[in-house]
Amino acid sequence: MLRVLSTHLFLNQRLHPGLLELAARSGAQGVEIFAARQHFDYTSREHIEELSSWFRSNTLKPFSMHAPLFPDREMGRAGAPAVNVLHPEKARRIDAMDEIKRALEAAELIPFSNLILHLGERSDGWSQRSVEYAINALEHLGAFAHPLGVRLLVENLMSEPTTPEHLLTILDLGHLNNVGVCLDVGHAHATVGVAAAIATLGGHIASVHVHDNHAVKDEHLWPGDGNIDWPATVSALKALAKPPAAVLEIHHSFGSDLQAIPARIEESLALFD
Repeated sequence: MLRVLSTHLFLNQRLHPGLLELAARSGAQGVEIFAARQHFDYTSREHIEELSSWFRSNTLKPFSMHAPLFPDREMGRAGAPAVNVLHPEKARRIDAMDEIKRALEAAELIPFSNLILHLGERSDGWSQRSVEYAINALEHLGAFAHPLGVRLLVENLMSEPTTPEHLLTILDLGHLNNVGVCLDVGHAHATVGVAAAIATLGGHIASVHVHDNHAVKDEHLWPGDGNIDWPATVSALKALAKPPAAVLEIHHSFGSDLQAIPARIEESLALFD
């Protein structure tokens, strides 16, 4: 399994080559860039070129990008609306897709091959309308991403439209054979259970968000600091016909101690050796 570090760990810091070098020193083979403007400003040609230049000179792969969740630099704290492709208002859905496309354009210089996409927010319900909106968004964004060499991966959240069963329904009804799944282990643990999610999603899983919790809330802890059964989880993932990439996605509140972080990253990624 490819070992990848999500830059979500450094979400409150500007993403710079030093952080990418830290990831490489810690045993990561790739990174997932979290597209939040205060962290990675995908609207800044200068910032994109800075990271692109570093990737060209180093072996660490830009494996994926996480689509933006908010269009501002404060993660919505100042009132900016969330990026929600399932929003009831058409104008909001269009704005959301436009923001995601702005982030996707970074693939022209940073050759990531996957985009992790949230279908809606936690409060969104499951309905024929949400299915229609999801399929429309995936068709539209997929058509934009394909020429850039990027595949869309939808993530299971803690919401009705993104349960493993409902994600498969969306992909099946939309005949979206080119769209894969990013299995979020922490979200699965707090909802349907990790084993059940893997069994349901099976070969659709191309990437796995790795973090821990206590099956109550979405804590994004280091593996082993919650109560997920990691040996069983790793075994089930490795048993898939094509083992997915393991993407360590730890909460940014743990990202300030740059002295201790490398050892924790290496220990966590070693679970997937």
